[in-house]
Amino acid sequence: MIPKKSTNSHARPLELWGGLECTVNRVRDDYFSQLDRNGHHGRACDIGRFASTGIKAIRYPVLWERTAPEGIDKADWSWADERLAALREANVTPIAGLVHHGSGPRDTSLVDPAFPERLAEYAGAVAARYPWLEYYTPVNEPCTTARFAGLYGVWYPHGRDDRTFIEALLVQCRAVVLSMRAIRAVNPDAKLVQTDDLGKTYGTLEMAKVAEFYNERRWLAWDLLCGMVDEHHKLWKYLIKTGIPAEAFLWFRETPCPPDIIGVNYYVTSERWLDHRPERFPEHHRGVADGIPCADIEASRVLATPTPGIAPLLSEVWDRYGIPLAITEAHIDANREDQLRWLLEIWEAAQQSQQNGVDVRAVTVWSLLGSFDWNSLVTQNKGYYEPGPFDVRSPTPRPTALAKMMKELSSGTPLSHPVLRGQGWWRRPGRFLCHPPVATPAALTSISADGHRLVGTSAAPILVLGATGTLGRAFARVCRKRNLNFKLLSRQDMDIADAASVERALARYQPWAVINTCGYVRVDDAENDAERCFRENTAGPAILAAACARHGVHLTTFSSDLVFDGKRDRPYVESDAVSPLNVYGRSKADAEVAVLDENPEALVVRTSAFFGPWDQYNFVTLALNALERGESFTASNDLTITPTYVPDLVHACLDLAIDREAGIWHLSNGGELTWAELALKAAEKAGVDASRLEARPIAFPAARPAYCALTSERGILLPRLEQALDRYLELRNTEDPEIEELQATAESRQPVASGHRQQEETPPEAVQAGKC
Repeated sequence: MIPKKSTNSHARPLELWGGLECTVNRVRDDYFSQLDRNGHHGRACDIGRFASTGIKAIRYPVLWERTAPEGIDKADWSWADERLAALREANVTPIAGLVHHGSGPRDTSLVDPAFPERLAEYAGAVAARYPWLEYYTPVNEPCTTARFAGLYGVWYPHGRDDRTFIEALLVQCRAVVLSMRAIRAVNPDAKLVQTDDLGKTYGTLEMAKVAEFYNERRWLAWDLLCGMVDEHHKLWKYLIKTGIPAEAFLWFRETPCPPDIIGVNYYVTSERWLDHRPERFPEHHRGVADGIPCADIEASRVLATPTPGIAPLLSEVWDRYGIPLAITEAHIDANREDQLRWLLEIWEAAQQSQQNGVDVRAVTVWSLLGSFDWNSLVTQNKGYYEPGPFDVRSPTPRPTALAKMMKELSSGTPLSHPVLRGQGWWRRPGRFLCHPPVATPAALTSISADGHRLVGTSAAPILVLGATGTLGRAFARVCRKRNLNFKLLSRQDMDIADAASVERALARYQPWAVINTCGYVRVDDAENDAERCFRENTAGPAILAAACARHGVHLTTFSSDLVFDGKRDRPYVESDAVSPLNVYGRSKADAEVAVLDENPEALVVRTSAFFGPWDQYNFVTLALNALERGESFTASNDLTITPTYVPDLVHACLDLAIDREAGIWHLSNGGELTWAELALKAAEKAGVDASRLEARPIAFPAARPAYCALTSERGILLPRLEQALDRYLELRNTEDPEIEELQATAESRQPVASGHRQQEETPPEAVQAGKC
């Protein structure tokens, strides 16, 4: 056991670091480069963005595969020269990563005996070129990478046995030792930051031995580097059983290279549950461990009481090694509010660990530019994107609410976002994938019932206006699912065209945000009802915008593709000039100007052609229902639109509201097709006979633009239409008690004998005619 170093961690401020997802992993002969996909390879200006968050250090790639794929003599240092100099100028300390979930240049691999010496040669060249570099991670997550490349067969060289796993582990750890030796020959003060995933496995009594083995195996990389593996190691018999000579392990005993900082990477998937009853769990979680059929699943999805999280695991590392720690990856693939909540929980756990005497130096926000396709362990190129503090789907990376939270953490400013006062999904009742959930073992008790200190204190709500409308109820449903405090209001609760009514509602509910889904939607009727149309679509939003500006409340309101005249031959973007053809379109165009004049911080969303699983009156649902009944269905073939899947729209709008985005933004699921083509595409996907679909021009009393497809110059945030239709069809005929409850509540609050439809209602005939 390595002697524990003294620490005054409780007196040392916790630092905020950043990390850049830079994996260049190989799957057979295909390479997946995150730096190419997130655009950082060609965008040096990102360094300023990273520095603006207040980070002290950054895990930054100086990757062997990218810099010297054909040998040191042909290395191209220009990219690293520019970026490292910029980091130095910005006073951000680089932690140089040389291999990140990769296997080196094409002519080597993680089981190549020459890999360690070759990486060490490269490491020495890096140190010689940048002698001022102090911190290095020659190989990221060697134990984890060895499992995926040598045991699970996911990454190159696709091994599926214990020997290949251990060979890959030994090669990587030897490469770390030799690389640090080469680096320190140039810079004796160079420090090793050795990262790996830190998880823990729990399980039923029948799986106890397997869980115990997994919990020992997780230490192997750090144990090797610290010279702790010999005949007395708990896994010695397992290691020797692979047939690898004992000398390969004992070499590390004679040449230890303990980390200066142990880097702990922790995800919601890091803690696992093994269960000998696989039939209780989804099929893709079932497998076999040590010959026992079982389920292997995230503990958070199973245990009735959440695990304590990362803090006890940090204590385990400290007790085992006595080496300073940093949390070197803290990220979750989730909606924006849960990304914020996850970071806060990790930060508070690190602070508490410091108070408990664990020498925790930093928390690293991962990944600054987000990441691509990690839901498939980067084995596919599907374009699945997880945003980080910066969202690269915009022309230049757009700061999200995480970036602001980082600034607050790094400066010691009190955290300001109201959504932090809610529980993350990993602590909420709806997280379970088995029913009933598994009783949490007595040895596990949660640090707190809430997960972090802010939970349980008063949380300001989001006001959702439009209680009787499809979109308003959809926002309420998604807010509930995302654990965002909200109030769903009808016109009785707030008439947006009445300034006094608006002020009363804002004073009563004290919201941090307002989502306005109200409005006059009867496009043809508006031609003869202009006064009311402008009252509800223009005057009301302007009054609401002014009030939100006075009270510092973020506003999201909606506009339409009908602000355009249809004379373009390409999809409209936000900066295109408006030229509406009808009264409804003019009311929306005027509203955009009025809202942003009154409140430049408001978000105005232009969208089009709703469809979704939560109402029976949208165009796609009506078309499929009619065709399934064998009835004819008429749809326009002379109006080109871009459809919008309501759940995607709502999720994107909530993320943008949490980010406090402003200005006009186009949100749709893309594509350019007529209403008839949309009906046909949906029918084909649903396997419905479309022979009775009648596609023809339709004459409307109010003029329509023949072409009003939308795209965005600010960022494409919604998934493509094909994927949206697939998800719609999965949910189309499922019962939804939440929506039924919301609808019943909304109907019970409607005034008696009102004489007209509520301002927020979307009438069936408008949807069928393609007017929304």
